[in-house]
Amino acid sequence: MDSNLEPVSTDGAPEAIGPYSQAVICGGWILTSGQIALDPATQLMVDGGIQEQTHRVFQNLTAVMNAAGSSLADVARCTVYLKDMGDFAAVNAIYAEYFSSPYPARATIQAAALPKDALVEIDCMAKVGHRRYGTR
Repeated sequence: MDSNLEPVSTDGAPEAIGPYSQAVICGGWILTSGQIALDPATQLMVDGGIQEQTHRVFQNLTAVMNAAGSSLADVARCTVYLKDMGDFAAVNAIYAEYFSSPYPARATIQAAALPKDALVEIDCMAKVGHRRYGTR
């Protein structure tokens, strides 16, 4: 592994289900792996539909960002992967609960399939926050 990459790991988010880190810090940026709606305590998908899954994804991303010494307030870019683009409006409404203006840049795509048959997956990129280095 490149010595410039600092892995981020927390029990507050699901364990990686493959050969990757929950996130890495590189050059003042936090790059998260995609999070799906796995409950970190059980490693099982949460019950419910797109709303429940989207909230769990954001809880997982929040835990990873906190472990990196940052928060969702530091996010500059997200990618949202949806199993069904028909869920776009529902995910947007929940997304707006976790971010405020100026909103991160974002791409949203429909994926043919997501891990564990998830309905939504989100990854993000953020500047390392003030809690880690004393600046913002």
